Parts: sequence; structure tokens; C-alpha cells
Amino acid sequence: MKKMYVIIFSLVISLTCAFAQEASKEKTKISIFHAGSLSKPFKDMKEAFEAKYPQTELLMEGAGSRACARKITDLKQNCEVMASADEIVITSLLFPDYADYCLNFVTNEMVIMYNDDAKFGNEINSKKWYEVLLKEGVEYGHSEPEKDPCGYRTLLAWQLAEKFYNLPGLYEKLQKKGPQKNVRAKEVDLLALLDAGEIDYLFIYKSVAEQHKHKYVSLPAEVNLGSASLNEYYSTASVKLTGKTPEEKVTVKGAAMVYGITVPKNAKYADWGIKYLEFVIGPEGQRIMAKNGHPVLNPAESGQFDKLPPELQKSTKSIK
Repeated sequence: MKKMYVIIFSLVISLTCAFAQEASKEKTKISIFHAGSLSKPFKDMKEAFEAKYPQTELLMEGAGSRACARKITDLKQNCEVMASADEIVITSLLFPDYADYCLNFVTNEMVIMYNDDAKFGNEINSKKWYEVLLKEGVEYGHSEPEKDPCGYRTLLAWQLAEKFYNLPGLYEKLQKKGPQKNVRAKEVDLLALLDAGEIDYLFIYKSVAEQHKHKYVSLPAEVNLGSASLNEYYSTASVKLTGKTPEEKVTVKGAAMVYGITVPKNAKYADWGIKYLEFVIGPEGQRIMAKNGHPVLNPAESGQFDKLPPELQKSTKSIK
């Protein structure tokens, strides 16, 4: 009997140790707020990062970039990483209270995406796309400028198109014909409307069109906000948006697209946030971004190089 008690006691101790070991393996949860257009590459990034660091679990939250910033500034939500489709969202809404630095890591460009059943889909092209959009019965959409850079970049592209094609009033016509019902919080929300045939065309990023295997019309470099060499020309277009408060208005000028990423000051696990940024701008992260249609900045760039953690400085170029 005594021997049986010893065996049972040993089993209890073993099970207790096993449970304790399992509890000690609880994964560190890392919150990532990211632009909707980063959903696919960041899903791939999550799988690769967690495979490399199995003690972590990445919690991905996609939204319009400005909406992501508002979660931090207005709702006081914590996250380890904030990735924006426009680096200006980070520098204008998070600096200096909620972030110290921004890494610029990939680029993109505007396109017009459509399906096989889009009205006049056999007629639309890169030269006179606006003629198709303005035809009676054609529906097109874009994301909400106040929440998502793709939304205000759509408006900037329309302004640049008016100038490039020398068609006074084109911007106003495109605005008037694009009803509010075809505007959503972020560009990827509009994919369901496109697939359901409720809209024929969607102003969106090239990377998203390629990820979803949709047809798209490329826009001239003077319109698509994809060429850094045209920044002076792009800056002739602008939109007004709310600033850090609803009462404040800021002017956003046209510029070549640059995505930014940072570790906010309210991060619970800042070290893991930095490690994630290292991964994103490192070789494996760059391969994932390129595979998903994003031209990468190699090396990454930052206008706040002196404020970067040392781990990030070694893979980043300083810009002013």
C-alpha cells in the first residue's frame, strides 16, 4: 500500500510539473495595427515570424491607417506595432506624444481595379479611363479619405488627372458621380462590393489588385502617385483632412507613396515590437513584401535616424 501511495504521489508531482511547464510556455501576445492594404503580406509575415519565434502570437488588426492612428491617440489602445500606408499618418498624428520615429519600408501606386462583368470593361484603358467612369450607369468606389490614405490618394489622383489631361472640371465631375454609398472605411472593404457587382470599378493600390488576382488599369506616372521623381508635380494636388483634433484641419499634399511603420510609446512589449520591425525590413520580410506586390525600400529609410533603436539603425538609411 505504501508503495502505491509513493507511485500516486510521484504521478501527482509529475503532472503538477507538466502543468507548470505548460503554463510557463504561454505565448506573448503582440498587437499589430496595420493598414488594410497590408492584410495579405502581414498575414504571411505573421506565419513566418511566429515560426521563427514560437513563443509569440501576433494579433493582427487591419483598418484604414488614419483609423489605426486614432485607436492609439483617441481610444488609448495599446499596440506593439503601427504600420501605415502613408508615413505621414505616423509623423503627423502620432508624433511626438505617441511615437518618436518612423521607418519607411515599401511603396505602391494607384490603379483602377475591375472584374470581367464591369460595365464597359472592354473599353477602359490607361489613356481615357475617365470617359468610361463618367458613362451613365457606371458605378465606382474608393475608401474614406478621413480614415484611409487610399481614399485621399484617390482624390489627389483625380486632381492630378485633371491637370495631366488638361480637362478643367474633371475632378469635380468624378467627385459628383462617385456617391457616398460607394465609399467605405478602407479600400479592402470595397472588394466585396466589387465582387458582388454593386460597383464596376475601384480605385485601389496595385499591390491589392495583384494579391487578389483582379484585372486593373494602370494609370500614368503623373497620376498614380508612384514615382518619387515626380514629387514636385504631385505636390500641386492637395486635400484637407482633420488633424490631431476634429477642429484642426491639415493639408495633405500629393507625394509618391511611402509606407511607414513604428513602435508606439504605449507598447507593452516594445522589445518584441522592435524585433518585428527588424524582421519586416530584413531579408525575409522584404521577400514577403515583394512577393505581395510591394516594391521595397532597401535599405529602409528614416527621417528620425538618431531616435531609432540601435537594432534598427544597422538596416536603415538616414533621410532628411
